[in-house]
Amino acid sequence: MIEKSHIDGGRGFDFGRTSTDYAKYRDIYPEEFYRRLLDKGICTRGQNILDIGTGTGVLPRNMYKYGARFTGTDISANQIEQAKILAQALRMDIEFFCTPAEQMDFPDGSFDAVTACQCFTYFNHAVLAPQINRVLKAGGVFAVMYMAWLPYEDKIAGASEELVLKYSPNWTGCGETRHEIEIPPEYGAYFEIKSSEVFDLRVPFTRETWNGRMKSCRGIGASLSAEETKHFEREHMELLKKIAPEEFEVLHYAAIELLAKR
Repeated sequence: MIEKSHIDGGRGFDFGRTSTDYAKYRDIYPEEFYRRLLDKGICTRGQNILDIGTGTGVLPRNMYKYGARFTGTDISANQIEQAKILAQALRMDIEFFCTPAEQMDFPDGSFDAVTACQCFTYFNHAVLAPQINRVLKAGGVFAVMYMAWLPYEDKIAGASEELVLKYSPNWTGCGETRHEIEIPPEYGAYFEIKSSEVFDLRVPFTRETWNGRMKSCRGIGASLSAEETKHFEREHMELLKKIAPEEFEVLHYAAIELLAKR
């Protein structure tokens, strides 16, 4: 269980509670998202990559084909279990460890790059920044990534977001607009910003997969009871039948911040 005063009014959440849905519905990043990392020379053949906050191993599994060797860590045992199941089914040699990133004990200089996708806000940065610096090789990079729907520009996203707020009024994952990822000052002693990028993506869904994406979010499946989540799911599907075709795209923006080790 994670509790942060600046997130959801301090309400605790645990993505491990929604790991099955997370594994099924959260592997949604378009190929362009990964291509942007490759274009920056990250996750390419011969590199040793650490993915912190890996969840169900979405990034390592999708970038495995490009030849890097991956290690993933996550605080949730359920998420790591799903990550192992999915990787083994695909015969991928990826190591996964259930450990907070702040407490990882990999040897100094183990990795060419560290990636953090969709999880950066959850860390204790004062502890994490020197840890990332320690496990990176000289010349290593820390890539921070994020993707979110745009509720003020996409009708379906906006309506779904309103329903999440009905069930979880203090949810702070709402109201996204395009912006660069804010890097806390704790990283300044160890890293310099190498590049910042923000770009739009149109992500395809069906009613079922969008419903799964929404119910596995922090404001629903990761924090509500199973009964409340079922109520949300039923109401959300009824909403989608009224406002969405069976197949559609949702407008998202993505951001990538690349930090170079000093």
